[in-house]
Amino acid sequence: MATLFSSPPFLTHPLTRTAHFSSSSQIPPPNPPSQPPSPKLSTTSSEQQPPAAASVKVGEAKPPKPATTVETTDWIASSLTRRFGLGAGLAWAAFLAVGVISEQIKTRIEVSEQEANTRDVEKEEEVVLPNGLRYYELRVGGGASPRNGDLVVIDLKGKIQGKDEVFVDTFDGDRKPLALIIGSRPYAKGMCDGVEYILRSMKAGGKRRVIVPPNLGFGENGADLGSGVQIPPSETLEYIVEIDKVSIAPA
Repeated sequence: MATLFSSPPFLTHPLTRTAHFSSSSQIPPPNPPSQPPSPKLSTTSSEQQPPAAASVKVGEAKPPKPATTVETTDWIASSLTRRFGLGAGLAWAAFLAVGVISEQIKTRIEVSEQEANTRDVEKEEEVVLPNGLRYYELRVGGGASPRNGDLVVIDLKGKIQGKDEVFVDTFDGDRKPLALIIGSRPYAKGMCDGVEYILRSMKAGGKRRVIVPPNLGFGENGADLGSGVQIPPSETLEYIVEIDKVSIAPA
């Protein structure tokens, strides 16, 4: 009986064998993968890096920009301004010079054309206009015809028809020509409506002898031209008119 109930030989040390099996078959846990050490930021780099987010308190002034940037920008702006101003000044001076030269060339061309197209009349013929004016062409002008607002420089000689007394005369070398704006009033001394009417149909360089009836002269009241010169009422006047120049009136 003792033999039957006794433990078999292979079960004598079951725990010891089990423990031996576990210790021999256990696989040691793998070592964790080695990670490279994180690089340490130097103090200089961390100081140069701007903060990720900067909160500005209300009422706090923003820090000023570096002075170097402002000075550099001002220097460039000043340099460009000086250069632009100099260039613009030179361009404007050149423009004025070209304008003056062009105007001189234009004036010379106009004068030469006027002289080339101006001709004396061989035979004087009377021309009677519907308003009662009469004139005789002495020289046909070759320049421009005056229009409203134009500046006209004329030589004028006037007297009462049938009399020798002259009340205006700029053909004399000591006297200056008369300058007038077509369509403007008052007239220069000695001028009248009839003379202005005749000027509108003349050209620069032209010359006419004009007979002006009283209604286009000084009318029923006559005129006091000063220096003791009187035009009696309802007198017919006789003029010699010559256009020296026609140009645009100055503003």
